[in-house]
Amino acid sequence: MSGTEARGGKGRGRGTGGTDDTGDAGGTGGPEGKGGTEDTDRREGRGGTEGKGSTDDRRGKDGTGGPPIPGDAAGPGPALTTPRGRRPVVAALMLGMALAAIDGTIVSTAVPQIVGDLGGFTVFSWLFSGYLLAVTVTLPVYGKLSDTFGRKPVLIAGIILFLLGSLLCAAAWNMGALIAFRIVQGLGGGALQGTVQTIAADLYPLKERPRIQAKLSTVWATSAVAGPVVGGLLAGYADWRWIFLINLPVGAIALWLVARHLHEPARPRPSTRPRIDWAGALAVFATGALLLTALVQGGVAWPWLSAPSLGLFAASAALAALTVVIERRAAEPIIPGWVWRRRTIASVNLALGAMGLLMVAPTVFLPTYAQSVLGLGPIAAGFVLSVMTLSWPVSAALSDRVYNRIGFRLTAIIGMSAALLILLAFPLLPYPGEPWQPALIMLLLGAALGLFQLPLIVGVQSTVGWSERGTTTASVLFCRQVGQSIGAALFGAVANSVLAARLLDAPVPGLPDDLDAVARTLEDPGALSAAATDYLRRAVDAAVDYVYIGAAGAAALALLALITLAPRRFPVLPDTETGTGTGTDAAGTADASDRQNAAP
Repeated sequence: MSGTEARGGKGRGRGTGGTDDTGDAGGTGGPEGKGGTEDTDRREGRGGTEGKGSTDDRRGKDGTGGPPIPGDAAGPGPALTTPRGRRPVVAALMLGMALAAIDGTIVSTAVPQIVGDLGGFTVFSWLFSGYLLAVTVTLPVYGKLSDTFGRKPVLIAGIILFLLGSLLCAAAWNMGALIAFRIVQGLGGGALQGTVQTIAADLYPLKERPRIQAKLSTVWATSAVAGPVVGGLLAGYADWRWIFLINLPVGAIALWLVARHLHEPARPRPSTRPRIDWAGALAVFATGALLLTALVQGGVAWPWLSAPSLGLFAASAALAALTVVIERRAAEPIIPGWVWRRRTIASVNLALGAMGLLMVAPTVFLPTYAQSVLGLGPIAAGFVLSVMTLSWPVSAALSDRVYNRIGFRLTAIIGMSAALLILLAFPLLPYPGEPWQPALIMLLLGAALGLFQLPLIVGVQSTVGWSERGTTTASVLFCRQVGQSIGAALFGAVANSVLAARLLDAPVPGLPDDLDAVARTLEDPGALSAAATDYLRRAVDAAVDYVYIGAAGAAALALLALITLAPRRFPVLPDTETGTGTGTDAAGTADASDRQNAAP
């Protein structure tokens, strides 16, 4: 490996190549840096730093720029737009994200009206499960398609599909049709979620990326608060069908902005025609659909150890094995093996999957706790949860001030360590307690998770080039979605088992023994004696405490993934190689000969 100098924006330094093809090192502010023999010896460049070393299979040096390696699949991609064109594109991304973010919360408030009009009470949960299935299993497919054919056509197709599903939902004539059309909506929602996040990374260089991510986080926060309000108003004063029709003008504006202002310069024509791995896409879709159906319906539609559950889990395992075989043989696999072979991406996938697992505790069980234990109404209970969405985007927006100093991995570790302590503090709350106490817990939890999630997403997107960013982003979101599905099934079983154990010796016979039935019973204060009501509330309190302890365990798993798998410094590519919109990050530029001598 060459020992020539690299120059940065500030300071100069020298480094010597490592003995391994993963031994990058980058100096900070001018001191000497030497390449190590481990992946973890790479350094993120900050403040125009420099350093020498060879490269790993990422083919990039942290904090150094330079011309791309010829033929590098992860090399530079086209800048999507000019600085003048960013504003309408960002507006389109926020509108597109709003469509996906508000969908679940706005529909949930209208369920009584929908069931009253269409019937189908026994299957209405599939309004949410079907949408979730479609979004989750299509994320990897859309990620690969956006890397192959570009972001713009995938995003436009996703918006059109989502709007078509919304229009069909508004015209649904029975519950079966509405569920089917919700799945169509979900097929578009998968393209919206993954592609919007990918374009956001394409538009902005590393140092500016927290700005757009904070805006997208604000969209999710606003949707969490506005969704139930808008849904309740439309269902109560208009008609439930308007909760789907309202998507049409919003989506039309987003579609127009994307079509007019999102520009992807022509890329070099590939020497061979791109091949779509349709067999892999079908296998991924079928595997995910069976697994998520087993997780969503297990313990609800049928017992966990029943034939349907065991059959679905066995079939999903067999299909997963078949998917691996198909993907290993495919020329352009939907889920490439490098997603799991690269330590940075694999560790972030596992960490965010664990975060999806722990997020079930506040989003699913806290409203029940607030209403059943604290005796709050639905609106007040929603406020207790919504305070988390207030601190999350603020913390995310400020996280760059932390990770620019100490790195992505350490920032995320600090955030998840704080989340672990906060989750463990929840069972220590007094019974019945005051509403401000869980609200404070949620406020702190949002701040901790904002410090955890955004550095990981920004960091992992910065380690890949344009042609791999869609697949990388989709894999992260896919793991987070699967984590949420597993968490809903796992923690639902935990809560119900704790309730069943507590109610064995209940003072009043015939009490319900699952969380939903107990919550409905507590809504009617005259149905039980004061002693029985207090006993049920204590049982719910204990069940939710155990759920939060389980969520703390998920936080520990996220920390374990980062500590044991993630490299100490993420191998960040310079903006000239990642195909980012305009500008460069704080890192300097490397000597061209050093890049050309790097291992492919």
